[in-house]
Amino acid sequence: MRVTFRNQPAPRLGATTTIVLTLLLSASPPGSQAAPVSQSPVVVRQTSPPLQTPDPAKPSSIGPMTTIKVQANEVNLIFTVTDKKGRFITGLKRESFGLLDDGRPPVAVLSFTQETNLPLRVGIMLDTSSSIRQRFQFEQDSAVEFLHQILHRGDLAFVEGFDIKADLAQGFTDNIALLNQGIRKLRPGGGTALFDALHKACRDQMLTLREEGAFRRILVLVSDGDDNYSRSQASDAIKMCQRAETLVYAISTNISPGKNRGDEVLRVISDATGGQAFYPVRIEDVATGFNKIEEELRSQYSLIYRPAAFKNDGSFRTINLHAFDRRYKVRVHTGYFAPRPTE
Repeated sequence: MRVTFRNQPAPRLGATTTIVLTLLLSASPPGSQAAPVSQSPVVVRQTSPPLQTPDPAKPSSIGPMTTIKVQANEVNLIFTVTDKKGRFITGLKRESFGLLDDGRPPVAVLSFTQETNLPLRVGIMLDTSSSIRQRFQFEQDSAVEFLHQILHRGDLAFVEGFDIKADLAQGFTDNIALLNQGIRKLRPGGGTALFDALHKACRDQMLTLREEGAFRRILVLVSDGDDNYSRSQASDAIKMCQRAETLVYAISTNISPGKNRGDEVLRVISDATGGQAFYPVRIEDVATGFNKIEEELRSQYSLIYRPAAFKNDGSFRTINLHAFDRRYKVRVHTGYFAPRPTE
């Protein structure tokens, strides 16, 4: 899920005519009460009527009015829909979903599309701690093949390894050869500072992107989920991923019959950021995890809307997006951080 804010003045109707928000100053009838605002999920649909240019030949039928400059705060949700068997569902309409932003229906829905070609900004994060030494080469091979398959024109990726500290092996580029070199030069050894590395990648790589246009921020994390060296907590890493509007997809390197504590850590991080965790039962299945991520990235939806009661105060706003058809499950961010006034 990508959340994009664009602060822009309301459009103009002519060279000098400004669109205004008209407030009727007439008093309400005695004893009348305002209808309460519904807080229940609503069908996602465009509620604002199309703007029309007023006819100057017709006299105005309204009383005195107040002019307010309107700022448009837009949120762009990137999400995935699956059935109960985990198969991706495409072709749904916006009327198929209900949405609450911080407990309120949106003021307006601006667009709803199925995004299969929205540009990607991908980070490959490989755990290089001693615990994965024996299977590290296969993980490298799978990561290289993934980048060959997923990167198209307009996409960029970076490569980072981590043990007790993060190692940016290759910054953002569309050059597959450089990305390949970055992956190949990583060497396993040492402890694991997973949360620190995840926090740093989102802060220094994803959060600093200042490109025009819409794109998706994705981190692919290959790790056993164990952390024995971080100063950050898992919650700190999750908050930074949410602030950087980054989806985290995790591929567990725990090759064991059951899930352990590290697997649960990967699940919590992925769920909170709108991604997904994969648990291969054999080392050869790591490549399958990469393939599933590729399929999902080409099966996502984009919903752009204007939230109600929005403030640029840096607060966390929750998202409740669901499909009305109970057979389907929506995977999306649990929420996002509003920008601060200085951002």
